[in-house]
Amino acid sequence: MVGEAGLEPATPDLEGRCSIQLSYSPPQSMTYEIFFQILPPTCGVFGENMQTRYEQFVRERQYLTSVSPRTIEHYRRCQKWLPCDDPSNEDLKAAVLQMRAKGLNEGGVNTLLRTFNAYLHWSSGSERKCGSGCTHPRIQQLKEPVLVMPTFADEYIKRLIAWKPRGKYQRRLHLLVLLLLDTGCRISEALSVRVSDIDFDSLLVSLDGKGRKRRIVPFSFELRKALFRYVSDFPSGPDSLLLGNRGGTMWSRRNALRDVKRLCRTLRFAPPCRTLHAFRHSFAVNYLRRGGSVFHLQKVLGHSSLEMTRRYANLVTSDLQAVHERVSLLSKLPVG
Repeated sequence: MVGEAGLEPATPDLEGRCSIQLSYSPPQSMTYEIFFQILPPTCGVFGENMQTRYEQFVRERQYLTSVSPRTIEHYRRCQKWLPCDDPSNEDLKAAVLQMRAKGLNEGGVNTLLRTFNAYLHWSSGSERKCGSGCTHPRIQQLKEPVLVMPTFADEYIKRLIAWKPRGKYQRRLHLLVLLLLDTGCRISEALSVRVSDIDFDSLLVSLDGKGRKRRIVPFSFELRKALFRYVSDFPSGPDSLLLGNRGGTMWSRRNALRDVKRLCRTLRFAPPCRTLHAFRHSFAVNYLRRGGSVFHLQKVLGHSSLEMTRRYANLVTSDLQAVHERVSLLSKLPVG
């Protein structure tokens, strides 16, 4: 829940000019994405703009490492929290205290700390991989609570699939939902799919994943029907975005989230937390429920480590109960 934010009345200064100040009361906990929607973009949390060394770090990451635009945007956000160009361990601890005081949760703090560590390792000039032998300032990440990732209930998935859309934009929304449910792709990957990325004969789609790593994932016959009908009814060039806007631009993540939440409410259920990513969690859980391998799931989801796949694939309580009923010794023998 975002805290209250508003504009204080404009007051003239000594020279007769008016200034407007942003007033903000932070909630108990929030993610760093929500906080940065409220934070004024022109100043840092510590009242000063970042110096040129951090800007050089960002530029090298952008042009030499070729990180994605979203990563660059994340780096820009993080610089608002960095207290100075060359912080000490004490400066980093003070920054963490400031983050927590502002309502940032453990995951948001750790996201910023990982970026700080990358910057400080780069600033040290070391060519080796960052590790225990590094001498640059570092601060231990906070312990994060292990939470059950949100998913769509089976009944809600049935309602989403059975929904009968009308018109191009409702059909585009329905196709997005089907694509997310059937492939487990990220929302950024779904929105960037082009018509030429779809292989209708082999039932494969090429996705532009995190870190600009492309991967090919399969899809079902049912999704092929929906894809073929949509492409046939609303033809466009092979290099056009599959789910693009009227002018050929990309459908924004924010608008897609708004439309999906509106659809959930239309179908008479509340959208789960992290609504767009909940499709990915639901895909992972159902993949394992139906006998899929966790190693195959890792490839489909595009995870670099199996540990991340395990986090996505937490089974719900009903799955654990079903397994326990099969393996319980007491369920095989009468008691008393």
